[in-house]
Amino acid sequence: MACHDRELSILFTDDERIALLNEQYLGRKGATNVLAFPMYEGQDKEIDSPMLGDVVISLDTALRESESSGEPLVERIDRLLIHGVLHLLGYDHERSPSEAERMEGEEERLLGLINE
Repeated sequence: MACHDRELSILFTDDERIALLNEQYLGRKGATNVLAFPMYEGQDKEIDSPMLGDVVISLDTALRESESSGEPLVERIDRLLIHGVLHLLGYDHERSPSEAERMEGEEERLLGLINE
């Protein structure tokens, strides 16, 4: 799916709010670092809409991950945003190890473009 001229909604929130969203929409307990909600999935991908979807990032989790990894917070948030957008574009690291590798490679490529 191409994403030229698409809109993206980004919500920066805390662990409490992202945990509620995670349970409500994905049935998973607890906070996570990023959630992605595509506007259209499956057959609906053919619908022509300017809206790509929503990406939700927990700043609480991003800060903890930044501190534990030594990655600057801004870069951590960039990474999470890229990760979420890739999910909106159909990438899914949970499908298989090869898909996880492909998604990680694309994340690194796009981070490299930002950090040039």
